[in-house]
Amino acid sequence: QICLSLVKLLFYLAHSPLGSIVLLDFQPRQFVMVEGNLKVTDMDDASTEELSCKEDNDCTLDFPTKSFPLKCSAVGKCEGINEKKNLFNAYRYFFTYLLPHSAPPALRPFLSDILNATGDLRYGINETVQAFEKVLHLYTSGLYLQKRPLLLKDYISLKGFRIVEGEDYKCWPSYSHLGCLLSVHSAEEAAAICNAQSQCQSFIITQQRTWTGRPLASFQSSLTDLIPDANAVVYIKRSSSSGERL
Repeated sequence: QICLSLVKLLFYLAHSPLGSIVLLDFQPRQFVMVEGNLKVTDMDDASTEELSCKEDNDCTLDFPTKSFPLKCSAVGKCEGINEKKNLFNAYRYFFTYLLPHSAPPALRPFLSDILNATGDLRYGINETVQAFEKVLHLYTSGLYLQKRPLLLKDYISLKGFRIVEGEDYKCWPSYSHLGCLLSVHSAEEAAAICNAQSQCQSFIITQQRTWTGRPLASFQSSLTDLIPDANAVVYIKRSSSSGERL
């Protein structure tokens, strides 16, 4: 969510009515999340000036660990230097820390492609936005789940009950520090996650939703307490002792 919001912001800066805007003091502390969108808190160090040049050798974009040769345009400006500077700063301050973590395994190759392409500046901001939108579509539509074995048949569904929330086993990247609360596309995906965790014996799909509209599933190691809930369904592993008792 943070990275997608950031690239949308950089897309606007690259195509603003004032021209391509560069953030000269590009640091994480200069941004804040407001209702799910990333905002710049300080525009004092923003500039529309692009580096003047006479030849391509005047257009090297330097960073502490990398340098990129750019082209000198016919009007004597380094082509795309503001856009590329913003994008590489997004890569080194945000993408490298956030993209490799917590995505479903099937989506990680797409995020690795974005990471590598922006780290080498092979993508401009237009291509980067398109790549993020593609990943978001795969994520929200559940298309990344194709060609998976169906595992929900290995679970008993107990309608009209839910598990009493409390501290249980932890997992990464949980939305709760008390237990294992993960975003899923469906009960089928939740079953696959539960199967992959040795502690998991049951799960419920909660009424909570993430910013993409996906429900959160709570995974449990036992069925200590069930309470009536007309809108809930508990899914229990058939192989668990609790499931056999049912």
